[in-house]
Amino acid sequence: MTVRKRRKGRTQRGTRTYGRGCSKRGRGSGERGGTGMSGGHKHKWSYILKYMPDYFGKHGFTRPAAVRSSISAVNVGDLDENIEKLVQLGVARQDGDKFTIDVNRLGFDKVLGSGQVTHPLDITAKSFVESAKRKIEEAGGKAIAG
Repeated sequence: MTVRKRRKGRTQRGTRTYGRGCSKRGRGSGERGGTGMSGGHKHKWSYILKYMPDYFGKHGFTRPAAVRSSISAVNVGDLDENIEKLVQLGVARQDGDKFTIDVNRLGFDKVLGSGQVTHPLDITAKSFVESAKRKIEEAGGKAIAG
């Protein structure tokens, strides 16, 4: 196979048919097999197989809404930072230097362990991460699952 030095259109200048035989050929999109993805299931199938193997068909599945569950979580550091504000709002209680808070009432299910705990906190939640439990207990508080 030799390399074509000039573009074919340049060498065809001045000819009537541009190498297509009949002068009517080459006018429409049918000459190139249709526009866009037409013929993807027919004469362009080998292109689909090679370059777009996932173009046709369904892939994966969608879980039913009844099965899906989303856990809303809060970091223990965020609770510690905003504890005074939560007491003012009436969501948390202060007994001496200890604070009691029920995160279930705030709409959270789980307490995560990011951040620092500087106040003794008694936190009630459905579940805790181990690092959150450790930080709460090190600060003199309790992690109550419930």
